[in-house]
Amino acid sequence: MVKMGKDYYDILGIKKGASEDDIKKAYRKQALRYHPDKNKAPEAEEKFKEIAEAYDVLSDPKKKDIYDRFGEEGLKGGGPTGGGGAGPGTFSYTFQGDPHAIFAEFFGGRNPFEQFFGGRNGGMDEEMDTDDPFARFGMGGMGGSAMGGFPRSFSSGMGGMGGMGGMGGRSSSLMKRQDPPVVHDLGVTLEEVFSGCTKKMKISHKRLNPDRQTTRIEDKILEVEIKRGWKEGTKITFPKEGDETPHNIPADVVFVVKDKPHPVFRRDGSDIIYPAKVSLRDALCGCTVNAPTLDGRILPVTTKDIVRPGMKRRITGEGLPLPKRPDRRGDLVVEYEVKFPERLSQSARDTIAQVLPPS
Repeated sequence: MVKMGKDYYDILGIKKGASEDDIKKAYRKQALRYHPDKNKAPEAEEKFKEIAEAYDVLSDPKKKDIYDRFGEEGLKGGGPTGGGGAGPGTFSYTFQGDPHAIFAEFFGGRNPFEQFFGGRNGGMDEEMDTDDPFARFGMGGMGGSAMGGFPRSFSSGMGGMGGMGGMGGRSSSLMKRQDPPVVHDLGVTLEEVFSGCTKKMKISHKRLNPDRQTTRIEDKILEVEIKRGWKEGTKITFPKEGDETPHNIPADVVFVVKDKPHPVFRRDGSDIIYPAKVSLRDALCGCTVNAPTLDGRILPVTTKDIVRPGMKRRITGEGLPLPKRPDRRGDLVVEYEVKFPERLSQSARDTIAQVLPPS
């Protein structure tokens, strides 16, 4: 009696005897469901790897034939090499592929979550039902080939996948890795953060020519929408806009928001700080400070108390929009700086000495 070991058909959610198209559809469905970028369950990574292994076997006619007749045990060392013989063979299979590379190769090197989940910067819509992606998307848009949707680089390597070892003749592009992100600082003014704006950033990157071997330099304008209230350090990602070569997956281009120095204010989260310089006389006798706002108004701030160095007055709701609640705003903080005179006349010293109490 044949020991089946792992049930690759069950892993993909199909029955034995499924067609090539059924196997491709099943892999596509299960891989999207359990991809670690989408599924945060602790077991998702291992399940994702099992799905890749099942697809690696069942998508290759030779490995599938051995598995169907002799199960996992025969596939991994105990079965014949094919044909009609029943004696022990020398075929030995071990899954050594990268499940993420198989996933990328299946989708033609593109990020499928941009197509299926519509999220920006590789984001995904958590409300999307991935149980039946074929109800909305056909295989025809997946790169087009005689194999009903596989990219040509994948289908051309299918015939040799039953060779020795786990990878056999699979295309070498399967092992492509994505380059590290290319990070750029994006300077913004406080006024731009206050109102929101769109920045147009010109980049130059390499792109493959139609022969898929040589490259050309191509300019592109990336539009970065700065949302109202965004904090310094906010990252905006443009997937795969880095250099493209025959041997890589292009890097993501990442812009990181950086505050430009402001001539009047400085920023503290969603609050803005206005340093107000007052004389020693005004600090002791009371004063009014005309505090500017980011939208061009002037707010008089009056105090009759003695102003001590570092004293602050907070004007509610006159700061920057809150990142998650742009309809609400932080505060304008008036931070007093007391200017001491550089010198005093003797008569002024005598007057102060008479008026101020001794310490």
